[in-house]
Amino acid sequence: MSKEQNDAENLITLVDDSGNEVQYEILFTFESEDYGKSYILLVPAESEPEEQVDVMAFSFDPQQEASEEGDLDLTEIDDDEEWQMVEDVLDTFLNDENMQ
Repeated sequence: MSKEQNDAENLITLVDDSGNEVQYEILFTFESEDYGKSYILLVPAESEPEEQVDVMAFSFDPQQEASEEGDLDLTEIDDDEEWQMVEDVLDTFLNDENMQ
């Protein structure tokens, strides 16, 4: 998948495998020293604040320069232990009112 970021609105447009563009809002980003990666967590842009939605998570290189089209590479998380770490960070974020 690729992304285009609209900095003013904190939105990213993902292009799915069928070529459809879907907008997501950046929930937050963080770095993991254990894995030496940065992560981005996204929620559908059209979702309501109290609505239960699937959170999408990817690793990315914040130092990577965007192409002329504004695309950056997002990498899916395949490792179960790495995914568990991301879920733990998400749980901490959702349960800590000071982080939201």
